[in-house]
Amino acid sequence: METQLKGKDFITLEEWTKDEIDTLLEVSFDLKKKFAMGVPTPYLRDKTAFLMFFEQSTRTRNSMEAGLAQLGGHANFLDTSTMQVSHGEVAKDTGVILGSYGHGLACRNCVWEVGNKYLRSLAEHAKVPVMNLQCDLYHPMQGLADLMTIIEKKKESRKLKVSIIWAYATSHKKPISVPLTQSLLFPRYGMDVTLAYPKGYEMPDWVIEQARKNAEANNGQFKITHDQEQAYKDADIVIPKNWGSWVSNQDDAVIDDLLEANRDWKCTEDLMALADDDVMYMHALPADRGNEVEDSVIDGPHSIVYTEAENRLHTAKAVMTLTMGGK
Repeated sequence: METQLKGKDFITLEEWTKDEIDTLLEVSFDLKKKFAMGVPTPYLRDKTAFLMFFEQSTRTRNSMEAGLAQLGGHANFLDTSTMQVSHGEVAKDTGVILGSYGHGLACRNCVWEVGNKYLRSLAEHAKVPVMNLQCDLYHPMQGLADLMTIIEKKKESRKLKVSIIWAYATSHKKPISVPLTQSLLFPRYGMDVTLAYPKGYEMPDWVIEQARKNAEANNGQFKITHDQEQAYKDADIVIPKNWGSWVSNQDDAVIDDLLEANRDWKCTEDLMALADDDVMYMHALPADRGNEVEDSVIDGPHSIVYTEAENRLHTAKAVMTLTMGGK
């Protein structure tokens, strides 16, 4: 168990060792048990964190706010449209000042080729841990909760067949950060990962290269297919979720010819029938119901989306406890 985590930034799980991630998981499970039992966990009494959001949020904002309150601290929600950021204040100035006011700084900024750089600048200048609430490249809070959910439900991660599958959606042009994070993280836990998508929705080359290295180093597998039926076949976990064509097309348009050409990439009962009998359906939410997935799947017996969402609370609390408090 790694205990020297106080002050460590949480921008990508790639910068956390497997032992450190195991510690996050161990603390997450302990906090979940105590939450269920009503045992107080005032590990961050009188601590303050600032939560900067450039985009909308439901699970991330509320898991952080409720989580810090349950730990005895206070979270300040900051809509960046009401901050001087909207008038051009740079990340350095914001990071230095907010870091001097409290004990943690968290930020969501998903603007393509801007978000991660903004978080890095905050982390460079703030003298408190900086936590990534989702950027254009990574969503480590979601990735950690997904990993916790898989281990909780399946007990053993090694050799699990996990398929990360692109799905059709028209709600908005979604970041690649969730599937990217999963692609890098899951092979580190010995999973046999399949990334499935129509041509045109590629991940950056460096992601694929690193995912394969992570798989090789941990006796996992990582492969790519453009056949969604192949991705569902015999899978233990399926994660059908939309992401945008950011690598090849940086236009913000939600609906384009490429998207409409792939309307059949949808999680259906027929596709779920190709998977293992005990297959589990996951989604980071919000799901574009009727487009990404049939209601009968997301509301059906194979769906674990609400457990996955609840675990956002426990993992957020673990990240804050270990980086803002701890040893």
